[in-house]
Amino acid sequence: MQDNKMAVKPIRRLLWSMGLPMVFSMVLQALYNVVDTVFVINMGEAGVKANLALTYVFPVQIFMIAVGVGTGIGINAMLSRALGEKDQKKIALTLGNGIFLGLALYLAFLLFGLFASRWFLSIQSSDPEIVSLGSSYLGIVTTLSFGAIGFNIFERFLQATGKTLHSTLAQVFGALTNIVLDYVFIYPCHMGVEGAAYATVIGQVVSLLTAMLFHYFLNKEVKHSLRDIIPDWGIIGGIYKVGWSAMLIQALLSINMFVMIRVFSLHPQSDWINGAYGIYYKVAQITLFSCFGLSNTIISLLSFNVGLGDRQRCRECIVWGIVDTVIVAGVITVIFESLAGPIAQLFGFASVGEGKEQIISLCQTSIRIASVGYVFMGVSIAVQGILQAYRKALTPLMISLLRLVILLVPFALIFVYQDNAPYLVWWAFPLSEALTCFCSMAILKVALSKRREKNKPLSVSAH
Repeated sequence: MQDNKMAVKPIRRLLWSMGLPMVFSMVLQALYNVVDTVFVINMGEAGVKANLALTYVFPVQIFMIAVGVGTGIGINAMLSRALGEKDQKKIALTLGNGIFLGLALYLAFLLFGLFASRWFLSIQSSDPEIVSLGSSYLGIVTTLSFGAIGFNIFERFLQATGKTLHSTLAQVFGALTNIVLDYVFIYPCHMGVEGAAYATVIGQVVSLLTAMLFHYFLNKEVKHSLRDIIPDWGIIGGIYKVGWSAMLIQALLSINMFVMIRVFSLHPQSDWINGAYGIYYKVAQITLFSCFGLSNTIISLLSFNVGLGDRQRCRECIVWGIVDTVIVAGVITVIFESLAGPIAQLFGFASVGEGKEQIISLCQTSIRIASVGYVFMGVSIAVQGILQAYRKALTPLMISLLRLVILLVPFALIFVYQDNAPYLVWWAFPLSEALTCFCSMAILKVALSKRREKNKPLSVSAH
């Protein structure tokens, strides 16, 4: 056990040494969609409609990420705890059943891509060009989603043993592949949105293959056999005892985007607002996924030390986990506030067509206003990670419901009917984040108090 750095190294140093690669990895995951949008919206006259098509597709992509990340977090928490407990049988079964779940999830998205992609676009838009563009993109990224789902699984195998640098390298190789192929497929090859989709899935496959190589050749702490891939419902239940909450938390992002698109559609200038929202949402995921990267680090470290039974290291992980997540969110806020104009112009330097200038202007406004709430969001997401490490399910889900639905949607509905709605609606985001932050801290305080009472020795006096 003394050979495992999660047991002996200072918590703050571990949070940064393990967390920064995970943050970088999560940011690269967000950049997949940002890069696609930059290239697609600058295709020319078709760019504005292509951007709307990708906006309407994005809830499904978020849901795919949600299922993969939720399953991965459950695997991560169970594997980290099994490592802390030195339970070799549980380690092997967790690895094997993680692979089984990845195969099952891919089958589900394959069927969706084959039979439901056009239907999903048709309920979002009545424009035949947008439906055609969106269903083509969605069909490709779902039927070939084995790279994205598989990478989420093997990434967690590496992260649970502290090899976050290797998981980040795998993500980097895939992201670079995606960026290069985006340009080649969309412009020289004139493949349009289908080119963007193929570039994305090829990049994901590269990340998966690289992560598999790292795992099987370098991850000597954990081993499994083919026999361990046979489903063990006790292990799967343990994975989803933590994972289902994380999955729903991520899936709420998909529901959130779908609902907000419907809310913005109530305004006469809905195409401009939704076009800007599609761009803003993908840019905002850079901050969101950065916070999730540190939250996942908290889950790994805290789960391990809970399994080890080291209360002092658990306390340090909680305090510094929140502080460091706030620092990361604050740095990104300063960057976005300073560079909102140049960032917005990335999505319009070569595009033409009706509504382009309005969309870019609204995109700049949305970045400047909504980023005010990023620090509050960082606190809430760090608290979710802490609660998940303690195997809480309902309280992290409640925090997400507050920030993504219960508080956000009413604010948005109020603002969308105001005279200056295209510029006013963005205030719904920081307002809901601030209120959720205070609620999440109260939830954490109650949860930790209950845990201390539960673990207090009977012989300890009231003094």
